[in-house]
Amino acid sequence: MIKRMLAATAALAITTAFAQAQEVKIGLVAPFTGIGAELGQQIDRGVQQFLKLNAGKIAPYKLTIIKRDDKNPSGADSKVAVQELLTQENVDALAGWIYSPNAIASAPVVSAGKKLAVIMNAGTAFITNLSPYYVRTSFSMWHAGFALGEAAAKQLKAKTAVVGYSDFPPGKDSLAAFKRAFEANGGQVIDEIPMGGPAQVPDFTPFFQRVKDKKPDLFFVFVPAGDHALAVVKTYGALGMKAAGIKLIGPGDITQDIKLQAMGDAAIGLITMHHYNADLDNPVNKALVASWKKDYGADATPDFVAIGAYDGMAAILHAVQATKGKMDPDAALAALKGWKYDSPRGPIAIDPETRDIIMNEYLVEVVKGADGKLHQKVLGKIDAVKDACKAQKIGPCAPK
Repeated sequence: MIKRMLAATAALAITTAFAQAQEVKIGLVAPFTGIGAELGQQIDRGVQQFLKLNAGKIAPYKLTIIKRDDKNPSGADSKVAVQELLTQENVDALAGWIYSPNAIASAPVVSAGKKLAVIMNAGTAFITNLSPYYVRTSFSMWHAGFALGEAAAKQLKAKTAVVGYSDFPPGKDSLAAFKRAFEANGGQVIDEIPMGGPAQVPDFTPFFQRVKDKKPDLFFVFVPAGDHALAVVKTYGALGMKAAGIKLIGPGDITQDIKLQAMGDAAIGLITMHHYNADLDNPVNKALVASWKKDYGADATPDFVAIGAYDGMAAILHAVQATKGKMDPDAALAALKGWKYDSPRGPIAIDPETRDIIMNEYLVEVVKGADGKLHQKVLGKIDAVKDACKAQKIGPCAPK
């Protein structure tokens, strides 16, 4: 009888605890409509997959996602969205930001709101210096750009390169990162070509023809992932640049997993440096990819945008647990400084000095598999890469 009473009491306690689960509200800012809607969907699905695959670790807390659409990379809509989440929804934390201009514009509001804010994508290096409440689980453009500049000279044995970039902060960061490392290792950037902005996909043909006429060993390109990247590879193929002996390289934005199959054979041989692709061979990634395909279809796939969101949720959950759901911003930030996690991309950590991510970078080549599909084959790996812009205290990346 006593054992039955004790068991009943324990069961009641568990039931009561779940019934009274403490709600933590997370404001998610991303473009759910407009040109970036496909990227916003990746962030949303990355969040949902984390909640699904880690459901057992979330109790006794309830993580409620409140979405706001920041529509475009102008900055204005994002700033308004963040204000609404803080003042109308009283969220406990903020997350998202596909585009760098949006994270930059939001920084003063984030600072005034004094809430943990997790950047899940925006990659301009100095963004985390703009607010003490920013923590980044995505990447800096310097992670891949600097590493690829070094690899282009050392592994690819290139002597000359042209850089083409979308003319907004991440593009300028990519140019600076690649050029600094490439030229420090004996290479020469012989031309730098701004190629339109992030809002609309330009006609890349005149830019690429200019590159073809220069006859460099390599053409390093940064454009926003999505339709921009697809247009880059199509133009590269249409102008016969591979046959002309010009190798196309860039960060993994230009071989985004969700666009890879549509690129066709023109993508074969592309060399990229990045922290994630869906072909990475580790148990955590395989579980995520399997779950993703089960939920969204056999042809669906996570990409690096989704991984920034997935890991961003892991960071937020760690902060929730460390603060016992109170989400005091100072305590949440302290808990994340030096935090380590086994991500689908491999081991990651948050740099305690910069609040930016530390992660592996993979040198990758696009190949056609036996299944007839394009895949990303890892050629090499650099462990525990920090944001080189902050590590070297370059320009606005230097601490204030």
